[in-house]
Parts: sequence; structure tokens; C-alpha cells
Amino acid sequence: MGIAFESLYSDIAGRTGKLTVGKRTIKTPALLPVINPHLQIVTPKEIRSMGVEALITNAYIFSQSRQYRQRALDEGLHTVLDFDGVIMTDSGSFQLSVYGQVSVTNTETLSFQRDIGSDIWVPLDIPTSPGSGHETAERELAITMQRLAEAKEVFGRDAPIAGPVQGGIFTDLREQAGREVTDLGFTFCPIGAVVPLMESYRYRDLVSVIMAAKQTLTPSACVHLFGAGHPSMFALAAAMGCDLFDSAAYALSAKEGRYLTTHGSFKIDELADLPCACTVCRTHTADELRGAQDRERLLALHNLYVTVAEISRVRQAIFDGTLWELVDERCRGHPQLLAGYRALLDKTVSLEKCDRVSKRRFFYRGSESCFRTEIHRYQQMLSRLQLGKKVLVAFDGGIRDEFDDTLFFKPPFGPYPRELKETFPIGQSEIPEWDDVMVREGCRGIKCLVESHPGSRFVVSCKPCWEVIVRQELGTIEVRNEEI
Repeated sequence: MGIAFESLYSDIAGRTGKLTVGKRTIKTPALLPVINPHLQIVTPKEIRSMGVEALITNAYIFSQSRQYRQRALDEGLHTVLDFDGVIMTDSGSFQLSVYGQVSVTNTETLSFQRDIGSDIWVPLDIPTSPGSGHETAERELAITMQRLAEAKEVFGRDAPIAGPVQGGIFTDLREQAGREVTDLGFTFCPIGAVVPLMESYRYRDLVSVIMAAKQTLTPSACVHLFGAGHPSMFALAAAMGCDLFDSAAYALSAKEGRYLTTHGSFKIDELADLPCACTVCRTHTADELRGAQDRERLLALHNLYVTVAEISRVRQAIFDGTLWELVDERCRGHPQLLAGYRALLDKTVSLEKCDRVSKRRFFYRGSESCFRTEIHRYQQMLSRLQLGKKVLVAFDGGIRDEFDDTLFFKPPFGPYPRELKETFPIGQSEIPEWDDVMVREGCRGIKCLVESHPGSRFVVSCKPCWEVIVRQELGTIEVRNEEI
């Protein structure tokens, strides 16, 4: 049986790939809509018709259900739910986080998940609240790791068991958990207990938690972000290397009369029009949707359409190498998402190791673009240039005979030789009129070049309008204006 993950294309730390569970395969990134057998606003068959290849349900609910427990054991989960794709089951950890206890043990819930034919089983991990202290988080992580080790020992190393990464909001514990989960041999690794962070818009903390876990997880692991279901944050999470998402947000939002979009949620009672091309929105006006007897179901269908479409958009962006642009666009829909985006940019050094070398294009979208992986990589590679003793960096593109080498300047990257003019990222970049931020970042590229070539003497020739900034950034390096 087992679980296998294959990465096909990558951008930043995001991957498109294939997750194989037994005889079933799904493409990633993927959404796993949450299904409660007692509250099926949208049926699994309808979800499957939207192109969804996997879903998640709660084994604890099945095990406690008079209506479904025996049916699931006799007929199997796929038959009961009428779904032929991958089905993942949660263990009861959600109920544990809400109610503080569940009437099932770790081995009991895993045995039940096996017996009902679940494709991916989840041990009874302890989801540590973000409000818990370090001592509590450490103690609960130890219990989780004991249960993961027990799962491997009792059910075998090839059983399709997930290895949740816990540790609260503490990066050292998340790193420890990632390392220990990897050492136990798990290839499917959910990052848990992050729903409260998303519900309270703590996206900076979310980035910190995910990046800490990814730091020590094996790159070959498929990473599932538990409870992430709002389409506005998929691009951000995918950029950090999250491959699967699950949530009941499509249904919960519908119950509250909320209409999901990629840039936020709206109350249906406040909408004058429906800005979406899905079947629900093209066959109803806003007034008709508000007054529909099955409003909750129609809203759930719309929410699911939007969510599934965004997953496809993320996959395409990874394939195209334009995930940074999509992250930038989506994260400007909310101030706290923007804060999360900026926190991600603080991780550029580690992200650069995962990012692809060449891309389709580089779009400058404002000051945040100056801290992207492509710029960091380019400036680090400047040390490879072979230069003479006298080097000119010319902002105007002119060549001076008195110098051994002339490099040109393109912010926010910095200096480049003529031979790289048509290559990525210098050639494949769309840069608007220069601004102070991008010129300062370009000067950082000049400093990287100077520091890596101590045997050369550098002169920078720039327009008078940039001379003050260039002198501020370059310190003792000789700067001339273009009237030399």
C-alpha cells in the first residue's frame, strides 16, 4: 500500500506533482473538501463532478454514528460516500481540540480507519493551541510522537499513515517535530493546529510555523496544511511548499451567508452583483440567490467552485513560474495576508534553495518584489564573473575605453555584462520606471559584485538624479555622473 509523492514542476518552494495512495493517484496541489456524513450540503458525487480527486472525512464521527458506523465497516467508506477518489480520514483530533477528550485510543482509531477502507489514516495526534506555553506544547508534542511511533510499530512502515507535525507556535518544536517525523519514515506530513492562526488572521505566525516545519521535513514528503480552505491564502501556502489543503470553509461560510472570493469573503446580503463565472452565479442574480430556498446549498456550491478554481490557478502559476506574482496579487486583499507575504520574503535565503533557476518572466510589482528569490540568486551569482582590474558599472549603457570591463545596470538586480542581456532574469523582466527602492536594491547587487572581486577597482556612472542614493548605498566606491 503506502504513500508516494512525486514532484514534477516547482516554483519558489511550491510543487506540482502526483500523490499516489495505493492504486489511486491525484495531482497536487489539491483540495480535500471536508465531508460530514450527517451534513452533506454538497454530496461527494457533486464534488467529484467538479474535478475534485480527494476528500477528507472524520473517522471519529463514523465510529460514533449509529447510522453510519456499521455500514462503513460492512460496505467500506468509498461505497457509503459514493466517491471513487482518494479518501483521507481524520482521527478525532479535531474533537480533541474542541472538547478536550475523545472516547477512542490511538490504535483503536487507526484500526477503525483501516477497517472502513480509508486511503490515508491519521493517528490521534495532540493539536496544541496557539495560546499554550512552551512547556505544554513540548509535552503534547512528546505524546504525539509516541503515538506516531506506535502507529508505525503496530501497523507497519508501509501502512498509509500520516505523520502530523505539531509544536504549537514554537519554531524550535516545529523543527524538532519535522525532524522526528522524517526519522520515523513518514512520507505524508500534515502541519496541524494552525486553524486558530488562520481564523484570527495571524498569517505572520502561520508563515513562521510552516517554514519551521519545512526546514526539517524531508523534501520528498507531501505536506498537507490542515484546515486551510480559504482561496485567498492558497498561493501563499503553496509558495512555502504545502501540497494539500482541506477545509469545511465552503460549507461553513455558506451556513453563515458568506460568499467566498479569491480576495476575501462577502456577506451575500451586501452584494449588489455576483462577480463570478460559476454556474450558480450565472444562473442567479444577487437578489435571487439571497431569496432562494436552498440558498445555503447554492452558496456552498459557489464557494466550492471558487476554491477548486483557485487550486487550478495555483498549479498553473507553479508550472509557469509565476507563483510570486500570484502570491503578491492575492496577499494584497487583506493587510494581515500582506504581513504574511512580507514575513515570507524574510525567508528568501532558504526559499532560494528550492526555487527554479530560470523562469518565464519577472514582473516588478512594487517594493516587495525587491526581496524575491530571483534577485537574491542573481546577486549571489555575480561572484562568478571574471573581471579585469578596472571595471565600470554604467547606468546609461555606454562603454568607456579606459576600463577593462563595462557592466550595465538594471534595478532591482544590479550590474550585468552585455552577454546576459537576453537571459533570465535580466532579459525576461518587466520593470516600470525606476524608483528609489529598486535602485537601492540594485546597488546591493553592485556591493555583492565589489565584495566578491577584491582585485578590481570599480567606478559607477549614474544619472545625476540617482547620484545621492547611489553614494549613500555604495559608500567608498567611486561614483561619477554621466557627464564624465
